Amino acid sequence: MTLDITAAVVNEEGAEPELETIELDDEPREDEVLVRIVSAGVCHTDLSTADNFYGGPPYPQVLGHEGAGIVEAVGEEVTDVEVGDQVAMSYDFCGECPNCLSGQIPYCENLYEHNFLGERTGDGTSPLSRDGDRVSGYFFAQSSWAEYSIANERNVVRIDDDVPVEIVGPLGCGIQTGAGAVMNALEPESGSSLAVFGVGSVGISSVMAAANVSSCTEIIAVDLNGDRLEKAAELGATHTINPEETDEVVEEIHEVTGGGADYSIETTAVPEVLRQAVDCTTIPGECGLIPLRPQAPGDHRGRRGAGAVHPDARGALEAGPVPLRRDHHPLRVRRTPRRHPRRRGGQHDQTRAEHEQPLTAARLAD
Repeated sequence: MTLDITAAVVNEEGAEPELETIELDDEPREDEVLVRIVSAGVCHTDLSTADNFYGGPPYPQVLGHEGAGIVEAVGEEVTDVEVGDQVAMSYDFCGECPNCLSGQIPYCENLYEHNFLGERTGDGTSPLSRDGDRVSGYFFAQSSWAEYSIANERNVVRIDDDVPVEIVGPLGCGIQTGAGAVMNALEPESGSSLAVFGVGSVGISSVMAAANVSSCTEIIAVDLNGDRLEKAAELGATHTINPEETDEVVEEIHEVTGGGADYSIETTAVPEVLRQAVDCTTIPGECGLIPLRPQAPGDHRGRRGAGAVHPDARGALEAGPVPLRRDHHPLRVRRTPRRHPRRRGGQHDQTRAEHEQPLTAARLAD
């Protein structure tokens, strides 16, 4: 069966999305879920895909990967959600590669195929069409810029009925990316300091995680937008810096923290800001890079990178003029060598071996 729906369709590279009536094959397969979309975020990844930055789905395409809504139908093998459930939608993964099987889902070896091609990985089909012609419509296994969406059971999460479904869409990407960079990648110790460069939806989530989960005592928000800085201060930032009002961003962070931030997060993908995010840290210090963009050879003192985003950000980049080394996702910059223990109000920092241990229930209990 097909259902006529309204969707935001990108018809060609660089084009603005246009609201159109298209058809949805609304019969979910055995592991799929039909969701009536209530809200959907707009992420930079959507806009970059519309511009063909990632070599993503063929045009025309329906994007959107921060959807939330109500389950309308489920496939016969679906057990995690049922009709009537409120759900938030996120990225898809294969569930079968070594990384998925070991619980490292953000590092799924088939992440690109499952999210950026706009088609089911099994047979290459799309649930969307227009006048009988294919429309790429399985972006991040949801294509949630539409009234209805076919998703996979893997990438929907049931939320409590008392949670306003209208506001939870960005949990699927932006919020978990910023919060996860703090909670899962950097894992700052209680009492440590963190500088966040760029406090849009991703950076502000890093601020909230640092304040409410990690108990950082000094949280510095850096942004050109005064309204964002005000909101960051409301949500946990202890200090704010507007680079339009000072040429000494790094120096101010060193002054606030008494020698440099223990951790920093860079969310802008601007090479000059990355330089500041590294330089503002103490030695030893760590910087998490969430977005990266391709650089011409020699740019940023020899660093080169190709972008990726996701919450469990891990990687390595020595803080000198050396080539970028990366895994799959956002990177961790470490200013080396670690010759001395970090000062934390008289407490010695963890050793490197301790710090690199995976986050386990035992560590959470500690």
